Amino acid sequence: MTKERKRRQPAADAAPPSVGDDGGREKKKPRKERPDPVLPSQIKNKDKRKEVHAKLKREKKAEKRRLARERGQAAQRAPPEKQVPRTIENTREPDETVCRPDDQELFAGNDADEFNAVLKQQITPKVLITTCRFNSGRGPAFIEELMQVIPNSCYVKRGTYELKKIVEYANNRDFTSLVVVHTNRREPDALLIINLPDGPTAHFKLSKLVLRKDIKNHGNPTSHKPELVLNNFTTRLGHRIGRMIQSLFPQDPNFRGRRVVTFHNQRDYIFFRHHRYIFEMKENKLASKDKKAKASDSNSKPEKQVNCRLQECGPRFTLKLLTLQHGTFDTKNGEYEWVHKFYYVLLSTNYHQICCHTKVVIIRLLWDYTSLFLPFSPSKNLSLLAPYSERLLSLPAAP
Repeated sequence: MTKERKRRQPAADAAPPSVGDDGGREKKKPRKERPDPVLPSQIKNKDKRKEVHAKLKREKKAEKRRLARERGQAAQRAPPEKQVPRTIENTREPDETVCRPDDQELFAGNDADEFNAVLKQQITPKVLITTCRFNSGRGPAFIEELMQVIPNSCYVKRGTYELKKIVEYANNRDFTSLVVVHTNRREPDALLIINLPDGPTAHFKLSKLVLRKDIKNHGNPTSHKPELVLNNFTTRLGHRIGRMIQSLFPQDPNFRGRRVVTFHNQRDYIFFRHHRYIFEMKENKLASKDKKAKASDSNSKPEKQVNCRLQECGPRFTLKLLTLQHGTFDTKNGEYEWVHKFYYVLLSTNYHQICCHTKVVIIRLLWDYTSLFLPFSPSKNLSLLAPYSERLLSLPAAP
């Protein structure tokens, strides 16, 4: 009995619950936090890991289907506006120079421009192709392929003749256009198109040239007259450039040759491509899953279908208009219809400021050179540089 009393004594003599500020209410026990879900990669048992992974995958698919069902029901109740991606084309500001189809003034002027006789087939286009004085590298190969693109064109070696004499030579022999290919560091980099006899003259920058031999699975063009495709020449300037390009080609294409020459204008760049159509007869068998149907169809003749595809013939290059000048080539007294911004800076009256800025840059380069290589103090170097800088600043600016 004494042992039992001793054992029960602590329970009997236990202190009463303390009464606090909450009126004797017992404090709530904190909830146990749920353990983090176990990832399948943490399970060592292979079979159990596969089972857990499949279960998570099923739950994810079910949740995805539930969300799609809710979106569909919400769209039926109040269909949202279709989201249109923001691109450069649909955010472009409207251009006032874009030609409208009902612009009678523009189309009335076509009858009086320099290309009217060729485009109305009163004169057959005849193109003379020449180069700059020093032509090498890929220039001759590019000219050879350009002559295959433009019908009724011939090549004349430039030699040491001036361009104005070449223009007179072409006028005396009834050429309608003159194309000059300029090369720099053995690479064609510019194209000059002169409409004869009264102009205008267009100067293009040529880039990203790919010759026919460098095009994979290229084709060889025929001598048929090509079909010309002009895209996005919608502004007044583009309309004029498009008519100039159009005057290089005959206006009666031979569609049996299946040749297409494309000039695609986009973001002030003109992309040139040369393709030909290829028509092929292919046999198509009807696919059926039933074996009996397949056995019955094996005796029937296969259907023939005509498939059409394009094969690139080359060359491939990109043009960018730099200047458009009235009349034939004249850099001194010529009047410019349109000039690119970069060329406008060079041709403007601020040329004196550009020369002064160039002189200051040269002086700074000389100062850096002397400070690096001359073993004198900075004051001594400056005294050595002073005569050269004064002489450089005293040079007259360009007229």
